[in-house]
Amino acid sequence: MPAPQPFEIAGHRVERGTRKSITLPVSILPDHTPIGLSLEVHHGKRPGPTLFVSAAVHGDEVIGVEIVRRLLRAPQLASLRGTLIVVPVVNSFGFLSRSRYLPDRRDLNRCFPGSPTGSLGSRLAHIFLNDVVLRCDFGIDLHSAAIHRTNLPQVRVSPSDKVTAQMAIDFGAPVVLTSPLRDGSLRAVAAKNGTPILLYEAGEGLRFDEMAVRAGLAGILRVMRGQDMLPAKGIARAKVAPHVCTSSSWLRAPAGGLLRTFRAEGETVEEGDVLATVSDPFGEVETNLLAPTAGILIGRAILPVVNEGDAVFHLARLSPRAVEATVDDLATQLETDPLFDEDEII
Repeated sequence: MPAPQPFEIAGHRVERGTRKSITLPVSILPDHTPIGLSLEVHHGKRPGPTLFVSAAVHGDEVIGVEIVRRLLRAPQLASLRGTLIVVPVVNSFGFLSRSRYLPDRRDLNRCFPGSPTGSLGSRLAHIFLNDVVLRCDFGIDLHSAAIHRTNLPQVRVSPSDKVTAQMAIDFGAPVVLTSPLRDGSLRAVAAKNGTPILLYEAGEGLRFDEMAVRAGLAGILRVMRGQDMLPAKGIARAKVAPHVCTSSSWLRAPAGGLLRTFRAEGETVEEGDVLATVSDPFGEVETNLLAPTAGILIGRAILPVVNEGDAVFHLARLSPRAVEATVDDLATQLETDPLFDEDEII
């Protein structure tokens, strides 16, 4: 196979066997401070696929930024085949203001495919999609729960997509689950244009979680190994097969008051298990929150004060079959009820 040619991106040239930091102009703040989309390109000496890894599409999801920081310093990248494009912070506006959203309260992950003459989010989406995402064979997009909630490390795949199903197996997160392609989302538009994206969810908004960071970094390296971008040496496969979840629901507070939780994310529960108790401030009335079915807890609320109806636990049903056998089996298992997106659980 011939040696790869220099990699061209947005008018920049990256020679084979080198890495280069690039900033794509996006906008100028009202105080005349320029804002750009910063990325780093690693172009291997040997040919191979092109992968992008992105973080902070939502500005408060800082876990992905830390995962990316560690990825860029991983010694395994010295043996890279193909090209890796890393974008530590996609939504700089939200990241600087510690907000999930853009300054106009738009969700960047509903602005795709974007437009060079649209809103601020639309313009940023257009640049990221066309200059980065569509230059790649596949991608990994890093997310976390919103503030005041936390997620068990999990990967979300597109229904019936064998590419992301294989990536999910390689990634080795504790849970694999389906997530629909929503209008205006990065995954939906990228998939329509032939770039499958694996979504990683873990941890809490505006917080670091060491287990979530390590799981994310290890998963990315495993995916790169599975795609023959990195040699197997020094990259161990996951020791435990992930739970495959076919559907999920949020369990809500039965009353307002003080929340005491008895179970944590990652625990499996049986129907009728007491997950939490809500008490009034006087301690006179207590109401239990019970598991309506068996499953695994993949997310939960952090705050101990709740209103009646607040989302408390995210319970996913487990598939009766293991994830082992084939990508076809996994894709089939995940074609049932889709799971919730972060913006749909308030």
